[in-house]
Parts: sequence; C-alpha cells; structure tokens
Amino acid sequence: MLGTYNGHTGALWCVDCDWDTKNVLTGSADNSCRLWDCETGKQLAMLNTSSAVRTCGFDFSGNIIMFSTDKQMGYQCFLNYFDLRDPQQIEDNQPYLTVPCAESKITSAVWGPLGEFVIAGHENGEINQFSAKSGEVLKKVKEHNKQINDIQTSVDLTMVITASKDCSSKLFDSTTLDHIKSFKTERPVNSAAISPIMDHVVMGGGQEAMEVTTTSTRIGKFEARFFHAAYEEEFGRVKGHFGPINCVAFHPDGKSYSSGGEDGYTRIHHFDPQYFDFELEA
Repeated sequence: MLGTYNGHTGALWCVDCDWDTKNVLTGSADNSCRLWDCETGKQLAMLNTSSAVRTCGFDFSGNIIMFSTDKQMGYQCFLNYFDLRDPQQIEDNQPYLTVPCAESKITSAVWGPLGEFVIAGHENGEINQFSAKSGEVLKKVKEHNKQINDIQTSVDLTMVITASKDCSSKLFDSTTLDHIKSFKTERPVNSAAISPIMDHVVMGGGQEAMEVTTTSTRIGKFEARFFHAAYEEEFGRVKGHFGPINCVAFHPDGKSYSSGGEDGYTRIHHFDPQYFDFELEA
C-alpha cells in the first residue's frame, strides 16, 4: 500500500482523479464530498451535503467538479457544480449551480466531452445530459427499464457505455445520446468498460448479493464477460471471483483490466488483446 486518504466516516461510493492526477475527489455516505492532494493524501477541501454523495467527477480541465447526492432522509437528489478556481464557493459550501432531480435519483454520472455537460444515469433507467452552465436537460433517453448501475466513457469521450439491473449494457453516442449497440446477459450488470485500443467491452455483474449464498459460483455468473463492440457477440469469459463483480476498468494501454468483487478481492488480469490470452497478475 502506498498511502491512504483518511477522513471519511462512511462508505465511499465514488472516487475520481483530475487529468494530471494532482487531486483526488471522493464522495461518501458520511454526507460529504472531499478534495485531496493525490501525492500526499492531505485533505484540501470538504463539501458537506444533506445526504450521501453517490457520484462525483472532475471535468476535462480539472477546474470544475460535479457530484450528486442521494434521495434519502426527506431530501431529494441534487446535482451540484463547483468551480475550484473560486475559493469562496468552497469556503461557503455554495455551488455555482444546483440541479434538483425530483423524478428519479442519479445512480451514476460522468462528464461529457469538453466539460459542457454531465451524462447521468438514473434509478428509473433514464439517461440525461445536464448542462454545466444552465443546469437544463439537454438530452434525455430511456433505453433501460431498470436502474443504471454504472456509466463509463471511451478514451476519446465520444461514447459512453452503461450497465443496468435489466441484465444489459448499452453503448451510446455521448453527444447525441443515440443508442448504438446492446450487450445482453442473464444477470444484472454492475459495471462495464470500453477498451481503449480494441473494439471490445468488458462487463461485470452477477446475481444479487443477498441470493449469492444459496447458489454455486457457476450459477451466480461471476465471470467478467467480453463482447465485441461492433458485432455485439460475446467472445470470452474470465473466471476468478466468488461473488458479484461491482466494478471493471481497463488499463490505459488496453493490455490489462481490473475487477473488484463482493468477495473482497480486486483482480488484475494481463492479456494479449489480439489473441485473448489471459494471465492473472495480482
């Protein structure tokens, strides 16, 4: 372990680094979003909220941050924007823009290209684009019929991939929100990622956690699953986890991926993308 960021007193729901890995942003169930120095672990700022922080992220420049709060304890879901170049906003705990989400809470969110809007997935399966200037909904689509658990962007930010409880993952154009491709499984999908070098996507999920103890690992479908992004066909599975996979991510060089599961393990697999030959690194 290289170091820790000590301060939160509740479950951590989200974490993000800015483009030069100078700062780290975290959101927690302790009703706070905190900014840290990446190298030293020093807390730079703490933004208090009325409910748990579910999603957070830096824009492309690293100057604007966004985070969303949960709908709980009588408070509705809000999407907040802060400009880190204005110390007064941080000191007063006052975002320059707050967007209420009364219909359905945000469960996952990422910045769109050029930091012009945030792409948010909701509990009811909707995807919205929220303007970072006005807060208005620029685009809205509903291709999923259950909660969206995860949204991740392609390396060039032109596409986003969703992971949903409706047992599917879908590829969208990040600017128009046009639905491009669908990838279907038999179990809820908790996370999905797009390869930075190949036309591949990896998906992780599995049976609901409370049902896991009654089934074997094979029935639970705990493999990481690889699909071809153009043909929508599954071409590989990687076993290893003994519980549902909660998150997946590709290495920037595209030659390895990591997955985190409810079995308490983070697994890193190195593979040759051309021949799909896997080797467990850690």
